[in-house]
Amino acid sequence: MRSSQDLNPLSLGSQVALQQGVPSGNKESGGVSRLQIIREWVSVNKFCQILFWGHLFIVTVLAISLAFHGLLSVSRKHNFDPRSWTLSVFSSTILAGILGFMFQAFTNINPLRSLRTAFWLSSFLTCAFGVLLVSVGTPGSLVAGVFALVTSILQALYACWVTPRFEYAGKVLAVSLAYIPPKLNALVVMLLVATTVYTFLLMIAIGGAMATGTRVDIVFIILILISYTWTMQIIKTMVQITVSYLKYMHFASGVEQDLKVILRNLSRNLMGSVCIGSIIIPILVVLRGLARAISSFSRDADEFMFSCSSCCTGVASRSIEWGNRWGFVHVGVYNKGIMQASSDTWEIFTRAGIEKLIDFDLTSVFCFLSGTAAGSACALVAGAWALAIHKSYATQVSIYAFLSGYFLVRVAMAWIQASVTAFYVAYAENPRSQQFDSTIPDYMRMIQRSSRV
Repeated sequence: MRSSQDLNPLSLGSQVALQQGVPSGNKESGGVSRLQIIREWVSVNKFCQILFWGHLFIVTVLAISLAFHGLLSVSRKHNFDPRSWTLSVFSSTILAGILGFMFQAFTNINPLRSLRTAFWLSSFLTCAFGVLLVSVGTPGSLVAGVFALVTSILQALYACWVTPRFEYAGKVLAVSLAYIPPKLNALVVMLLVATTVYTFLLMIAIGGAMATGTRVDIVFIILILISYTWTMQIIKTMVQITVSYLKYMHFASGVEQDLKVILRNLSRNLMGSVCIGSIIIPILVVLRGLARAISSFSRDADEFMFSCSSCCTGVASRSIEWGNRWGFVHVGVYNKGIMQASSDTWEIFTRAGIEKLIDFDLTSVFCFLSGTAAGSACALVAGAWALAIHKSYATQVSIYAFLSGYFLVRVAMAWIQASVTAFYVAYAENPRSQQFDSTIPDYMRMIQRSSRV
């Protein structure tokens, strides 16, 4: 029989926090009572629940309307073939769902080989995608094609640079994925099926809007793409919070939690952090990447560029405290807000002395390149089909297919990323726990030796 403590996911998380000295985020701050903070956060959660589900309903109705509207008005626009469009997006969307399942399954079976494959396959497929776009021959496709080609070269160079880190990243993945929570595989499959169907519906809606091509329909396409991006980010975040909670409790105390209870708590109490985190985390990741790139290129430049480098380094170091993916662990376990959770987890990393090791981790890049590889593969299928049958919209269908493949694989790989984040946070809180092997200490010693050379 499951104890009452098991029925409340917050109780066990709070116990672990007290035992390990983890900030619980429940202290009074600035004279504001705890009750008032709770009331305000409940209001934020309610608003975010209404906003997300309301916008999802409106977009679904809009998508169905646009699909029917496009079919009825297609006779007035002869340069759009609904059958060709439907077959293109159907084939690419089905491929995206299959690739999403395959990527996460192969990663679970052989993490190191999957890691190496993703790094090199992404570069190759992105290059092929760029060649396809250039072959379309329109100004827009040329710009997009050149961008894809440059990106593929940068991916190849980056893969060469981080090759020495593959072995460690593969070990961390293997350790993090060793425990599979009950019903997790079923949850991943259900999410993949649901998001694949939803993606196909939106792609058909975009085709319906393109069939008429009015200014209002163009606005609808933009709104659908924004909504789709945010929705998939929210689903990915929900998976990350749920799985990181399950994995954290396993690493921290060896306790198995009920997936249904965690999902119920997530939908009722954490939608505020989910919605906010799904917006700010990707933005901060991009800004942090740009700041690091500028800092690297301007390191040996003149005084002005050196000052820019110092400024960018400061921005990168501060932004990681405002929002990071490791904070999702504390969001699920301790019901914190995303910014508080991010600050607390980074403080724990700093106290444990592993913040440099966190920067060496390749899991996030691995998941990103997996999505890029799948998106490029889907774009090649849809784009080649459109190029052979109806060249006029080959560029559009290729880009939309890329987005669908990228986001579906990112949703499928979210539990992989969540497992690694939970592993790092649990280790930083209690490095001497018997749950951990010597993977992290060994690599830390190797980093220290290399920095002395």
